Amino acid sequence: MTGTRLAGQTILVTGAGQGIGRGTALALAKEGAQVALAGRTKAKCEVVAKEIEGFGGTALALGCDVTERSQVDRAVADLVEHFGGLTGLVNNAASSVQQPLAQVTDADVELCWRSGAMGTLYGMQAALPHLRAAGGGSIVNFGSSTAVDGNATFGAYAMAKEAIRGLSRVAAREWGRYNIRVNVIVPVANSPASVEFGEEHPERFEAVQKSLALRRVGDCETDIGRAVVALVSDDLSYMTGDTLMLTGGK
Repeated sequence: MTGTRLAGQTILVTGAGQGIGRGTALALAKEGAQVALAGRTKAKCEVVAKEIEGFGGTALALGCDVTERSQVDRAVADLVEHFGGLTGLVNNAASSVQQPLAQVTDADVELCWRSGAMGTLYGMQAALPHLRAAGGGSIVNFGSSTAVDGNATFGAYAMAKEAIRGLSRVAAREWGRYNIRVNVIVPVANSPASVEFGEEHPERFEAVQKSLALRRVGDCETDIGRAVVALVSDDLSYMTGDTLMLTGGK
């Protein structure tokens, strides 16, 4: 580990097997947090757990499909049984479908909605009693720059991601009395989808990077994960109901 800012904290990260979820889990663990890694493919989470254990951190891999409330409830119950409590939640898991708006189907919307908005709601509801028992905590949810900007072909995904921002504002107001903070990060990061796009369309990817003020796509751990560390630590203890734009000056 490289720090102890989060010593004594136990944090659940969904979609932790790759991309932003993995980067966030690594950043949290390097600051001393016990991290539960949840994902549909448990084997991916187990790989990340071994990475964390390799540098002296503590991690627990959990299989969990966030579209199913029962699985989210079980994942939270399992981590609380294992670690003894919960102080933070990072709702990162989400599926995306790209389709021109005129061609978006009910199935497209259902996939994005259940994995994004509903999965986030399930996680927050399951975590609430444990965060209250801990005397408070921090929830970090994820929006999307594609929704903020209204990017073409992201209609179904944008619906779910903007719903998450509204849900987060409501939760911040309702749960602030319990010392529970709820914030949203809107990232531009080198997720697996971004890397794949760059490999398939190098010229277009370069153009995207040049359009950013910082001329680079954010790193999942050092740029996004470290920001999550700040949100769940005491550094930003007066921030709630807000959206942190981590888009490199898009």
